[in-house]
Amino acid sequence: MALPAIAPYALPGADELPVNRVGWTVDPMRAVLLVHDLQNHFLSAYRPGEQPLTGMLENTARIIETYRRAGIPVVYSAQRGGQTPEERGLQLDFWGPGVADDPEALATPEAVAPAPGDTVLTKWKYSAFARTDLEALIRKEERDQLVITGVYAHIGVLMSAADAWMRDIQAFVVADAVADFSRADHDMALRWAAGRCAVVTTTDLLLKEV
Repeated sequence: MALPAIAPYALPGADELPVNRVGWTVDPMRAVLLVHDLQNHFLSAYRPGEQPLTGMLENTARIIETYRRAGIPVVYSAQRGGQTPEERGLQLDFWGPGVADDPEALATPEAVAPAPGDTVLTKWKYSAFARTDLEALIRKEERDQLVITGVYAHIGVLMSAADAWMRDIQAFVVADAVADFSRADHDMALRWAAGRCAVVTTTDLLLKEV
């Protein structure tokens, strides 16, 4: 039930993206950035200094920096350490006890860490909307777009994108600013999102819209 040891793989390039079913574009006045689950507990499954970890973190850092400068709200999802079996619910059956109550495991790498003015939400389930104030925050800001970066693409990233769609919030999954268990899982998540609930884009394409 522990996280797998993730073998290195190359992040997808712009010429490898699936075909998007819709033609949405990001509007800086409508967007919120979600930095999804970038805690050391989850990142420890990757080999340090290798892809996809290095590229995902570098691209996410670029997006965070640009979005902060543009005044776009930046929201982090982060699981709480030492959850009880009741708090874990069915996640306990699939993934075990989860993040330890340990500051290092709970921390986010410095290059992509929250800064003053960002929002950090305690996350309980796959979707960043489940049992959180994410939708209320988006509505309060009078925005209706969610740009998603982080891990893991075929689990929480994809479920958050689908949940956004069900709330009439346009989702954008940044293909080279998310990472997964494998390139096959990564590609599957992008194909499903592009065809069902989101626009799949790249960091370079995304930043041209700011």
